[in-house]
Amino acid sequence: MASPDSAQPLQSMPLQSMDATLPTAFGGGSAYRVGVGDVIRLSVFGTEEYGGEFIILQDGTINLPRVGSVFVQGLTFSETERAVASVYARFIRQPIVTLSPVTLRPVRVAISGEVRRPGAYTVQRPQAEVRSNNSFDARFPTLTEAIAQAGGITADANISEVLLRRSVGYNQKQVSTYNLWDLIQSGDLSKDIVLQGGDEIFIPTAVALTPQQASDLADANFAPDTISVFVAGEVDNPGQIQVPLNTSLNEVLLNAGGFNNRANNRNVDLIRLAADGTADKQQIAVDFTQNVSSANNPILRDRDVIVVDRSGLAVFGDTTNTLLSPFTSIINSIFGFRRLFE
Repeated sequence: MASPDSAQPLQSMPLQSMDATLPTAFGGGSAYRVGVGDVIRLSVFGTEEYGGEFIILQDGTINLPRVGSVFVQGLTFSETERAVASVYARFIRQPIVTLSPVTLRPVRVAISGEVRRPGAYTVQRPQAEVRSNNSFDARFPTLTEAIAQAGGITADANISEVLLRRSVGYNQKQVSTYNLWDLIQSGDLSKDIVLQGGDEIFIPTAVALTPQQASDLADANFAPDTISVFVAGEVDNPGQIQVPLNTSLNEVLLNAGGFNNRANNRNVDLIRLAADGTADKQQIAVDFTQNVSSANNPILRDRDVIVVDRSGLAVFGDTTNTLLSPFTSIINSIFGFRRLFE
């Protein structure tokens, strides 16, 4: 998928302000637009027989009592209320129509950039998880849910400039920037943008994160629970280790059991794989008294490899054993040393 930032925004206003009349309980200004498969509940004040639950049919209409089919596909909730009110105005003086979602269709979106599994996803929250309050309705598929479904962000993600590309008309796209730091710092779920079918999400690469930002990022609900790192060489438990995001090199070495008695405990090699398949190797001076720092105790990323080499004494011993091994075998066979000590 092409990067969304390749398109120019069609208008400067943010997505949050696209429908100022939309109640916050319906997802704020994210302007959810009803579509085929949505089930909605309509009520007409003072005339219960005109209300009920209705599904948007394949032709984009709902079938209302007395008035029949009304086209609503692509309308926001407030626009749907006005459309229904206008047709009932033939029978009711100044009808007051209210709408609430019952079951919303799955939303298909594409996500790329700094997520663990880029691609296309169908985002739908199971109905058992639905919960509502005055500021947020959990039935709406959201940006952070899509990110979580894509495996979560990588350690390189720039979540202050998440790009969302959305169709706003025939052959027209709008690109808007969304700052997820606001959501993390405020804890306000209404800041989690509601997605539309066909949305394209792009998460760019961050230049650098402060230790506090890295910590906040690791605690976010759209961050992956764990990352995979590999420890090879002279530790007690080499191999693949699952650790939380925001784990430092020192913590991983300790999780691997620490250095064994053959290890070079002064330096380790950190091998980092790039998205293009290349690898970068950096020698790190190990100091377990150091706090998190890029020099001595860096935060690790998914698929990082730590190589703990042998100490000089262990290398010498291995080399000596290799050199003496044939000679020792010959001596044993001639003089029978092995039989002597059996």
